[in-house]
Amino acid sequence: MTDDFEKLAGKLPPTPSSEARARALAAAMEAYDAAAENSGAAQGSAPSLRPSSIFNRIWSPIMNRKLLAGSALATLIVVPAAFLTLETVRNDRLPEKQTEIATKTDPKPAAPEAQGAASLARSQAQAAAKIAEEVESEAPAAAEADAMASRMAADTAAPMSTLGGTVGFAARGRMEIMPAPTTPGDILPPPMENRERFGNADANPVKSVASEPVSTFSADVDTASYSFVRRSLMAGEMPNPDAVRVEEMVNYFPYDWPRPASAAEPFKATVTVTPTPWNAGTRLMHVAIKGYDVVPAEAPKANLVFLIDVSGSMDEPDKLPLLKNAFRLLVDKLKPEDTVSIVTYAGNAGTVLEPTAVKDKAKILAAIDTLTPGGSTAGAAGIDAAYQLAEKARVKGGVNRILLATDGDFNVGPSSDEELKRLVEEKRKSGVFLSVLGFGRGNYNDALMQAIAQNGNGVATYIDTLAEAQKTLVEEAGSSLFPIAKDVKLQVEFNPAAIAEYRLIGYETRALKREDFNNDRVDAGDIGSGHSVAAIYEVTPKGSPAVLNDDLRYATAEKPAANATAHSGELAYLKIRYKKPDSDKSELITTPVTEANAVASLGEASADVRFSTAVAAFGQKLAGNTALSGYSYTAVADLAKGAKGADPFGYRGEFGNLVRLAKGLSGAKE
Repeated sequence: MTDDFEKLAGKLPPTPSSEARARALAAAMEAYDAAAENSGAAQGSAPSLRPSSIFNRIWSPIMNRKLLAGSALATLIVVPAAFLTLETVRNDRLPEKQTEIATKTDPKPAAPEAQGAASLARSQAQAAAKIAEEVESEAPAAAEADAMASRMAADTAAPMSTLGGTVGFAARGRMEIMPAPTTPGDILPPPMENRERFGNADANPVKSVASEPVSTFSADVDTASYSFVRRSLMAGEMPNPDAVRVEEMVNYFPYDWPRPASAAEPFKATVTVTPTPWNAGTRLMHVAIKGYDVVPAEAPKANLVFLIDVSGSMDEPDKLPLLKNAFRLLVDKLKPEDTVSIVTYAGNAGTVLEPTAVKDKAKILAAIDTLTPGGSTAGAAGIDAAYQLAEKARVKGGVNRILLATDGDFNVGPSSDEELKRLVEEKRKSGVFLSVLGFGRGNYNDALMQAIAQNGNGVATYIDTLAEAQKTLVEEAGSSLFPIAKDVKLQVEFNPAAIAEYRLIGYETRALKREDFNNDRVDAGDIGSGHSVAAIYEVTPKGSPAVLNDDLRYATAEKPAANATAHSGELAYLKIRYKKPDSDKSELITTPVTEANAVASLGEASADVRFSTAVAAFGQKLAGNTALSGYSYTAVADLAKGAKGADPFGYRGEFGNLVRLAKGLSGAKE
């Protein structure tokens, strides 16, 4: 269709001047009005029909016939050609048509003052319509149309006659009223606004041990950041640096750290000190924690509430459909005596499934199948309803947990991070915890999901594929659902006699004040069955050329030098404080870090230490940390490849592919 217009584009007549067109139109309308006022009822013209104009009287019959015929192509190509032809044949057929006009003019005489211009105008309109019908029926070939267009262009260079002006205006008016054909760019929908919000903070700075020897932070077992980074890279784009939380990337992978011997000691800490691969003047202090792995047969009974976002924003393949499949996988993993409830929210909260034993699996799966998207997102109301159901089916001594599945777009009701944080914080006191499963892109509110999970004593994960749902809800269901310790805090005190500076890699959103460590009222992260947690410090030994801070002139280390000397064999002192799931009183684990924990080269460290170091390096590069500007993606990939190990689920192999993708997308040579 566009091609046909383009063929005639260079042959259309020049646009008449606005003055000439206005004069012609005014004269025609004045004459037509005069004729209408004196023609009487027999003419069938009423004053109310005045807006139809000469153009409509010519255009409408032809257009209506074409629309009824159902041919859009004929409407846009043949009809314009008919109007162009009117101009072309004007000189050739004018004498003949003038005779025809004279014989076909309405025989009823008009008033003397309306004769002349009025009769001519009315007759011209009728004649033009008749000519258009005849020319349309002739359907000239393309070559003849080109010739007619050429004659028309030459014709319109001369002064316009009354007939030529009227028909020319009709053709011109049609072009103005009906826009030119659109190009593909015109009809594509506008790009969707990216409303993603991430909960992150600036990277931890290098701190001087002389002035700030103690580092305190909350444990973090969330993995959402790694999944989101993977999805961005797989989509062919570098991730938003704010989406990168290094500790979540490191803790995404399963590690075979030494395990505690029994549930009496919920987890065990292992510390390894290695050279830093990206800075020869520093060392890495690698703190690893492995939780006690509860045997499935010994797992407590679970009371789970699926709180599912079915708002309009979830109507995408990677949101509600993926969510439904994820929950189907989880239901298959649960024990027959566990219970499941389902609450949905979109505008208002609604209960889809009352607490139902998993042995009635068909009923639960049928309820999941009924979920459809639509409406706005009243997330706070849904959370209230979910807590009510959780209380209704509470299991004493068991697991009572809400699984919130959403893209995080809470746009109705209390929706600020602080309001929802307070709501979840208050509800957790009852022993009902809340975890978050994030879905989708473009609308994902990571900042809110982090706030809810952290204050609900839960875990925040991001589900980008069904394989990720399998990992989170099936392979790692124990660590996600069954806590073995809550409010887990770590504190490291560095010995100023051995360490000059330190930098905690990651955990920016989990920082705690020094005094919070011994305050049991301060909330912290939870560790589930079999969970692995790693924290990595980059430390600068005393006397290293890599020291960035000058020695203090007037202040000294917080503790007297004698104490530092007494513990001269120590590099640092690790303390872990935690509460058992059914207790409100914390317990303490301590571990001194000495040269006995050190290895001479990174290659001598375990595969898990080396691989987690590669992941930490990758995360820092993605986040834009300039400390690793000289450490290449190739070096990261090589380090990870050498520490791949057995890799039964292929997670480490996939990581190597992501590093190569990032290298290509970033344009880095190495």
